[in-house]
Amino acid sequence: MSSRVYCIASFKPKPGKERELFRVLQALEADTLREDGCIQYRVTRHIDSPFAGGNSFPLVFNEIWADMASFEAHCQRSGIQAFFEAHCVSTEGLVAEHNVCIYSDEPEDFDAPRF
Repeated sequence: MSSRVYCIASFKPKPGKERELFRVLQALEADTLREDGCIQYRVTRHIDSPFAGGNSFPLVFNEIWADMASFEAHCQRSGIQAFFEAHCVSTEGLVAEHNVCIYSDEPEDFDAPRF
């Protein structure tokens, strides 16, 4: 097991804005990959498959961080905060809905209360 933090950051673009939002998200990759503790940071888009019938937002970041401190430092970077302010909070942004969740590969937390 590890202290790694796995983040899935999902985005539903406003109608007609998927391609533009994908490009904006891709632009965040290069700087983020140079951050301390960043192991993986890749924006992906949903594709159809008869073997994957779940529901998802169309654009998803798949992130792996060395530890919680690295993830939290990333979230506090001015570029990341500016993205969320401009595109998720602002009514003028490209994002209709978003969902950011983090996960651990440590099993001992299964018995701890979650809510």
